[in-house]
Amino acid sequence: MTGITDLSRLLASMEPVLSPEPYGYVALPQGARIPPGLIAFATIAETEGVTLIAPSAALVGVGLDAGPPWGRISLTVHSDLAAVGLTAAFAAALGREGISANVVAGYFHDHIFVQWARRDDAVAALRALALAAKA
Repeated sequence: MTGITDLSRLLASMEPVLSPEPYGYVALPQGARIPPGLIAFATIAETEGVTLIAPSAALVGVGLDAGPPWGRISLTVHSDLAAVGLTAAFAAALGREGISANVVAGYFHDHIFVQWARRDDAVAALRALALAAKA
């Protein structure tokens, strides 16, 4: 199953969906175990350790410091992993608004983590980008 690779189609058909709950990032040292019962949205193994991204409440629930809250925006368009330009386009749109974008690409969709306080601004910027692509 392949997704869309055409940038114009991707931008015109992307629909940003904001998760209602805040997310947190946690870095576990190399060799540390993921706490039992924690279902992370993403785990990223790096040389320095493992990064966990999960709902803040879930992290706190297993005794981890969730850190500052992040909003998760999922783009519902099925983007192909080989698509060129989508990340650059939405990062530029968010950058123009002074919003940082931390991106996790799944097989079917891209997920953008933005500062919690700027989540609504980020969704508006992404919707404007999609609307401009439809014109």
